Amino acid sequence: MKATTITPGQLYESIQSGQPVDLIDVRTPVEFQEVHATFARNVPLDQLDAAKIAAERNGGGQPLFLICRSGSRGGQACEKFLAAGYPNIVNVEGGTQAWEQAGLPVIRGRKIMSLERQVRIAAGSLVLIGALLGWFVHPAFIGLSAFVGAGLVFAGITDTCGMGMMLAKMPWNQVPGSKAPAPNEPPAAGRSCCGRSVTPSK
Repeated sequence: MKATTITPGQLYESIQSGQPVDLIDVRTPVEFQEVHATFARNVPLDQLDAAKIAAERNGGGQPLFLICRSGSRGGQACEKFLAAGYPNIVNVEGGTQAWEQAGLPVIRGRKIMSLERQVRIAAGSLVLIGALLGWFVHPAFIGLSAFVGAGLVFAGITDTCGMGMMLAKMPWNQVPGSKAPAPNEPPAAGRSCCGRSVTPSK
């Protein structure tokens, strides 16, 4: 079974019509702090307990919506819920990027480096270091570059990035003292529980 999807525009129409919407953003806390859909609450993918959230919802009739940066991590979160026996989930197509591009309301904070960029920098640095050590120190160090390359191939095939999950736990990707709103209690339109402004994207 695969999770269903919804476009940002369709989801926003549901919100505007008064339908109760529980939207979970599974990015890191600092990514969420930088910009997120107005009605989203943050539960990072590496901390997501699908079984617990499903139990709290008690099999409610309303679907649970998941969003990330571009849709990939949202898909992984959907798989967690499906594995936990909770199929009433919907992934937001294109993630927060698509939400912004559609000009829908967002809450903005300080600019940060996305997790995807961090992964590219870390992987590229390890490949370069392995190549340099292999050339100047010992050929065996080429194995480091090969290991990273194999990891990237695995990540591409499985759509699961171990380096990304590791980086997501780093201190610079956390927001001390942050707390997500309870289910079905999103921030009110035009306000932010974190003291940041709510603005339509341009």
